[in-house]
Parts: sequence; C-alpha cells; structure tokens
Amino acid sequence: MEEVFKYIIGLGAAVMMPVIFTVLGLCIGIKFGDALKAGLKVGVGFVGLSIVTALLTSALGPALNTVVDIYGLQLKVFDMGWPAAASVAYNTAVGAFVIPVCLGVNLLMLLTKTTRTVNIDLWNYWHFAFIGAVVYFASDSLGWGFFAAIICYVITLVIADMTAKKFQGFYKGMDGISIPQPFCAGFVPFAIGVNWVMDRIPGMNRLEIDAEGMKKKFGVLGEPLLLGVIVGVGLGCLTCRSWSEIVSKIPYILGLGIKMGAVMELIPRVTVLFIEGLKPISDATRQLIARKFKGADGLNIGMSPAIVIGHPATLVASILLIPVTLLLAVVLPGNQFLPLASLAGMFYLFPLMLPFTKGNVLKTFVAGLIVIVAGLYMVTNMAPAFTLAAHDVFAATGDAAVAIPAGFEGGSLDFASSPLAWIIYQCSCNLKWIGAGLLVVIALGMAIFNRVLIVRNQKAMIAAGSDKLQKME
Repeated sequence: MEEVFKYIIGLGAAVMMPVIFTVLGLCIGIKFGDALKAGLKVGVGFVGLSIVTALLTSALGPALNTVVDIYGLQLKVFDMGWPAAASVAYNTAVGAFVIPVCLGVNLLMLLTKTTRTVNIDLWNYWHFAFIGAVVYFASDSLGWGFFAAIICYVITLVIADMTAKKFQGFYKGMDGISIPQPFCAGFVPFAIGVNWVMDRIPGMNRLEIDAEGMKKKFGVLGEPLLLGVIVGVGLGCLTCRSWSEIVSKIPYILGLGIKMGAVMELIPRVTVLFIEGLKPISDATRQLIARKFKGADGLNIGMSPAIVIGHPATLVASILLIPVTLLLAVVLPGNQFLPLASLAGMFYLFPLMLPFTKGNVLKTFVAGLIVIVAGLYMVTNMAPAFTLAAHDVFAATGDAAVAIPAGFEGGSLDFASSPLAWIIYQCSCNLKWIGAGLLVVIALGMAIFNRVLIVRNQKAMIAAGSDKLQKME
C-alpha cells in the first residue's frame, strides 16, 4: 500500500489532476474530449505555476544566501521548504495511508451531511500527513499520528464549507469550488479578526486600498509588476557590501528585479488556465446536483488554492512581506527560523484571507504580518519533532532533499507555521488525553454545527422551490 501511494504521489499534481478531472468529468456526464481538455488545462496550469515558482526560487535563493553570509544571519532552524516537508510527510507510516483514510472520512462526512466538500486535491493531502507525522514522532505513537491527521482533516473540511460562499462570491468563475487546504484554512480567523478591528478604527475604516485602487492612486507604481521589480532591485542591492559593488553589479540587480516582476506578471496569466479547466467541471456538477437532488444544497469540489493565487492583492501583499519576513526573522527575540526556501510559498497565505478582507491590500498585509510573526515562533517550536521525522525519512530513503545540515533542526513555513497545525500538535503531544478530548469536542462541534447549517439551507431551498411552483400554478 505504501509503495502504491508513493507511486501515485510521485506523479505530481501536474499528472494527477488531469487524470482525476478526466475521470470526474466522465462520471458527471461530460463528453470524454471535453473532460480530457478540462483536465489537461488544469494540469498545464500546475506545470506553468511550477515553472514560475522555480523562477522565483532560482532568483531569490542565491541572493538571499548572499545576504545571509554578508550579515551573518545564522539561526539554528534550517528552512527545508515545502517540497521537502511534503516528502517527509508522505514517506512516513502516516503518510503512506493518509489518502485512503482521509477519503474514507470525507465519504463518511458527506453521508452524514457534516460537509458538502468533495476534496479531490489529493496532492495537498500531504498537509494532513505532515501534522500526523510530526505528532507521530513527537509522541512515538502511530495512533496519535493518525488521530492528529483526521482531526485536521475534519476541521479543514468544515472551514472549507463555511468559507465557500464568500470564496465563490469574491473570486470570479469559482462557483461550486471550495478550498480544503489546512494551511489556508488556519489563517481565516486572523483575516476575520484584523478586518473587524480595522473597521472600528476611525479613519482606517475608510481606507479601501484594493489592487485597482492602488493603480488609480499611484499609477504605474501601484502595479504588481513594478512592485516586484522594486523589491527585486532592493534585495539585489542588499547583496552588495558597498556602493562600488552596487555599481559593478547593476546588471545582476536589474536582472533580479525583472525576474521578480516577471513572477508577479506571469502568475495571474497562469491561473487563467485553472479557471478555464474548472469551469466545465463545476458547471456540470451543479447541473447534476440540481437534477438529482431537487433543491438540495449542492456539493463543492475541493481544489488547490493555486487556482486563485494570481489575484493582484495576493501578489502585492506577498511581495511586500518577503523582505519584511526576513527582517522579522532576525530581530524577533526567541525566533530560530530563517525562512529562505519557504518564501516562494508566501502567496499561499492569502487565498482564504482575501474574501474576508475584501481584497483590501492594507488589511491583507496586516493580517499576513501577524500570521508571519506567529508562524516564525510556531516553526521554531515544532522544529524538534519535524527534525525527528526528517532524519527517519532520510535514513530510510537516502533522499538528499530531506537531509538537514549538521548542527541544525528542520522547519518550513508551510505547514508548520499554520496555527491549525500548531494547536493540534500542542494538544496531541503536550496535553495528551485532555488535549485529545478538546480536539474531539471542537471537531465534532464544528461538524455538527455545519450539519445544522447544511440541513437548514436545504430546507430553505426546498421551501423556496415549493413557493415558486405554487405561484406558477
């Protein structure tokens, strides 16, 4: 079983998603050609996103390493990046079975009407495997590991349901889609809290600084493209020890700026492919539900947040947070994590924040800043357990990607900086049975509350349909 799922995961999202979408399309009545085309567009979207992300990583990596050397920024938690974290997660005993176990939980929740999300984002199941693996090695108990993964999965599906309406209303062309990724789900309370507080600060509540507003107010300076160039040039300057070195490295500095700007410009264009691939699937799903369930609340397809990271507010907030995060990592007392490889994943902080901040760049940035501050400490706190898991996987596989340099511990912003992961880790490993009881109460309470909302919505829709029928008669 372990080898089977390692093979499936090894195919990567770019191969997995076209297969999944083609099969799904056939199951809901789409012609084979149309289903295949939709699936291939989603797959090509993942390929394009990987290329753009690789461009960002290859451009940022050497520059940030130079900055680290110049300023002596040596902290003891080594940034492995999310690909290494995913590899660690899937190559443990928990990761080997996380997909069938979580799919079974998803089916059970659908049958009990405690969720309306069908989570087909199989690649991102590594988040559930990750928290399960960390808890497994911290507690030395496989049972606790699966417990943590299942609790995380249940809570994530409920949050995906509860945010689906706002998500679909904010992002165009996303009808019938939800985001059941726990990294994104864990930041929703921060977005709600920041939005609530800033709306009650005199003067602040009138600042509607969305991406379009920035363009009107600042002209070309408000364009994500130019912001990327400016941040890239700024980071390039930091790699120099003197003004004379800056002058001599002008081609490199400008090249870094152009590459950062290219990332900001290309990501929105790539995400269009996701929307084009998703539209026929989501439309056919809604039609099928309408025919089969007569007024029942429709199912949502759980997808990767990659489909919406091209939003201008996400790009602006992400690119501004990169230098701020580096500064915070150095100056915050007690932090031991210096994010380098993880910075390419900064875009994934915001997909479920924006529907609550309404795309306001200032609110989104403030929420992201709070998340990053808390996240740095969470990564530092979870590093010992994550290091145990990484060492075990390296000993078993010899994969150099998960090797941690001597004298360091391992960490990653995704998924170790998520408050959802950290709370589950603390409850499972430190509070033990008391913590487990709290997690069960929270997860069951959320699931039952979600069921109440689902049933109530179904009754309201059926009643509305009956009233409409009576009027027509």
